[in-house]
Amino acid sequence: MTWLLRRAGVGELDAIMAIEQATFANDAWSSELMRAELENAHTYYLVALGDEVEGYAGLLAPRAAGQADIQTIAVVEGARGQGLGRTLMNALLSEARSRGASEVFLEVRADNPAAQHLYESLGFEQIDLRKKYYQPDGVDAVIMRLILPAPKVVTT
Repeated sequence: MTWLLRRAGVGELDAIMAIEQATFANDAWSSELMRAELENAHTYYLVALGDEVEGYAGLLAPRAAGQADIQTIAVVEGARGQGLGRTLMNALLSEARSRGASEVFLEVRADNPAAQHLYESLGFEQIDLRKKYYQPDGVDAVIMRLILPAPKVVTT
């Protein structure tokens, strides 16, 4: 399947929050926090459109800071396993590179092996563990890092 990816704004807040709450029931972000993320000059959020908003993802990457953080990513249950998470991640990694990042970090729940496998397949490596990071469940966070390769220069 193909999706239309577009920059997310406050106009997509309700759709994003519906996915956020369905996906992250116990540790979903608040609507206020998500609105602040969407309005932040240093973030880049995307929505994926099929028949409706089927996923979203966000990146914190101040220009020329050298580092970026995947803030969040979620896909509606009916669209999982079809490559949408990978599509969103690749778009965020491309944006991180365009903003001058050479490293990208993320945190993922230790009890989410499907997400960990996706990130590992994109080249992320586990670098640390935050004990009981996700509350109220007390689930550990696996901290992962990807070193972005320098852009290849083609000469003719």
